[in-house]
Amino acid sequence: MSSLTYAVHDSRIMLRRNLKHAIRYPAVGFGSALTPILMLLLFAYAFGDSIGAGMGGGRDTYVNYLTPGIIIMGVASGSMSTSIAVCQDMTEGIINRFRTMPITRSSFMTGHVIGSVVQTMACLVPVVAVAFAVGFRSDATALEWLAAAGLLAAIAFAVTWLSAALGLISKTVESASNKPLLVQFLPFLGSAFVPADSMSPGLRWFAENQPFTPMTETLRGLLSGTEIGNSGWISLAWCMVIASVGYVWSRSKFNSTTKR
Repeated sequence: MSSLTYAVHDSRIMLRRNLKHAIRYPAVGFGSALTPILMLLLFAYAFGDSIGAGMGGGRDTYVNYLTPGIIIMGVASGSMSTSIAVCQDMTEGIINRFRTMPITRSSFMTGHVIGSVVQTMACLVPVVAVAFAVGFRSDATALEWLAAAGLLAAIAFAVTWLSAALGLISKTVESASNKPLLVQFLPFLGSAFVPADSMSPGLRWFAENQPFTPMTETLRGLLSGTEIGNSGWISLAWCMVIASVGYVWSRSKFNSTTKR
């Protein structure tokens, strides 16, 4: 078999290992879905009427605006499990066992990343279900839903590589769970909860130029029919940048850490 075939085979084994861990310990995945669900319920029922009135509607208007941002937040929340899982493997000795086996070195990180993307996408299902339960309505076509799923998968892939790198530089599981918090709550400082043009000048500039704002606006356009403009291309560019940085960083750190 060629080296590529070996790499694919070993990555499939690592992917299966990580998916089995996710099934065996569902609390981590459930926690990734719980945070955005709680934020959705809080903002929809505590602030929905007042913010919706400012948008020229009511709570249902605000729920339609809020839901895409909450879904993006769910993707960011899912990255935390990758950081924790990678740090656990690096600190509990399993890597030393892998080093004694004839497996491709890259398969370890590939299995973690792909497994986390699958888990994150699965955790978005209850988030979307709760959103529909509290009043979210979408007139998106099947093709637009498919495009939305592709966008979310691209964001999850990019953020997961970054989270994997954060897990590799962490010395303890506790620190690995804290490092992705900035990524998890960065959507707060974008257009997820309120329009960027309603913010103060400094915060508005940051919101308009950080990666999660164009991602949120693209998803909002696909699901709610609002104007997307250049946000789609900007979102994909951000995904490429974040994924590249995370991949290079994690590969460099993993190779230096596991050097014989």
